[in-house]
Amino acid sequence: MTKDRRANGLANGKAWSGRFREPTHRLVEAFTSSVTVDRRLYAQDIQGSIAHCKTLEKARVLTQTESRTIVRALETVKLELDRGKFKFSPHDEDIHMAVERRLTELIGPLGGKLHTGRSRNDQVALDVRLYLRHQLEQFAERVADCQRVLVAKAKANRTVAMPGYTHLQRAQPVLFAHHLLAYVDMFERDKGRILDAQKRLNVMPLGSGALAGTNYPVDRRYTAGLLGFPRVTTNSLDAVSDRDFMIEIAAALSITMMHLSRLSEELILWSSQEFRFVDLPEGFCTGSSMMPQKKNPDVPELVRGKTGRVYGQLMNLLTTMKALPLSYNRDLQEDKPAVFDALDTVTTSLEVLTELMRRLKVNREALKQAVQGGGLLATELADYLVTKGIPFREAHAITGRVVRTALERGLELSSLSLQELRQFSERFDQGVFTRLTVEAAIDRKAQIGGTARGQVEQRIRELERMLSS
Repeated sequence: MTKDRRANGLANGKAWSGRFREPTHRLVEAFTSSVTVDRRLYAQDIQGSIAHCKTLEKARVLTQTESRTIVRALETVKLELDRGKFKFSPHDEDIHMAVERRLTELIGPLGGKLHTGRSRNDQVALDVRLYLRHQLEQFAERVADCQRVLVAKAKANRTVAMPGYTHLQRAQPVLFAHHLLAYVDMFERDKGRILDAQKRLNVMPLGSGALAGTNYPVDRRYTAGLLGFPRVTTNSLDAVSDRDFMIEIAAALSITMMHLSRLSEELILWSSQEFRFVDLPEGFCTGSSMMPQKKNPDVPELVRGKTGRVYGQLMNLLTTMKALPLSYNRDLQEDKPAVFDALDTVTTSLEVLTELMRRLKVNREALKQAVQGGGLLATELADYLVTKGIPFREAHAITGRVVRTALERGLELSSLSLQELRQFSERFDQGVFTRLTVEAAIDRKAQIGGTARGQVEQRIRELERMLSS
């Protein structure tokens, strides 16, 4: 170890080693290192460092020549990282120290001036905000792509009826398109939550120092402008220890994952031999190592299974933060694995389900058979009696007796004659049979949000316009 390196605070590769007589134990080196996780922040780390460098120049802490030399060297470091030619050292604690080490190797002691007025505490707070801001923009577009696929699938099957379910029991007929569009609305809320969370993370923390601010006359609003932040943080203690935005993102991702899991469950059910409503693309299924006939819905099953993993990362973040005193604590090193894993898991799940849905085949014949019988038109019968002046509760009871009789006789409601129906109520007349069709039952639900063909087609047009902008 050279005298110069010790003087520069880089003994044992540590920027903070001047305080210590003993080197870091090898077990502690491995235990405390985060570079395998936070190396994905390298572009944001260098982006923030360049902005900080220019701010130091503006504050006359660096000369123009020094600033330009540092910026050029940082751009070289980024190019090495982009191309996979950057050589990490076993002593690199994190991506910040790895970049600073390489910067100093390139330009010597001048590289040590870059960290003036800055701490890794506000540096990492900045990096992760920059990274997540960009990632959330991309994620919102992936959600929109899934929505577009669902709308296109709904449009292609806009006249296809299916049983609507409550309690997983057949309830009333709806359009298959109406069912798919329910997920489009869910994903629209997910997109809104993600973009709303992005607004709260889009605040610039650099300049907060380790916890109390900085002794140098840095213009934080100038830095924020360089980095595209509309605001700066207003309390340095909060700025370096705030992880609310990560928790909020993990919560939003958990809700998105829940929606993906619900869709996955329906795909699993619908593709089974008991339902046969849809046929999953073979490229998204697997077979059995023992049973040659199997076509397993592994993709939606895995999405369903990974949902618990995303929920777990939300709890991970909440538990990490639940009793931390102000301000920064090393516990916060555990924030990034949680939010990165949640984001990666939901992103890949969304992408694979989007492509599966794009290739999904709808078994129209099976759906047509499924809406025949099963008492799906019982509510239409009760509502018909209401139009004849019978209170709904009484109409409900009359229809219940009709349904029970039909079931006992193995008949459909539409198979009963007018004479048979009039045994339950004299209010029945020939007009009742215009109600007892799937098409009529669907098209009478013509209010906003209903399953009527006109409403569904209008909603498809609205969504196509919204998602094309």
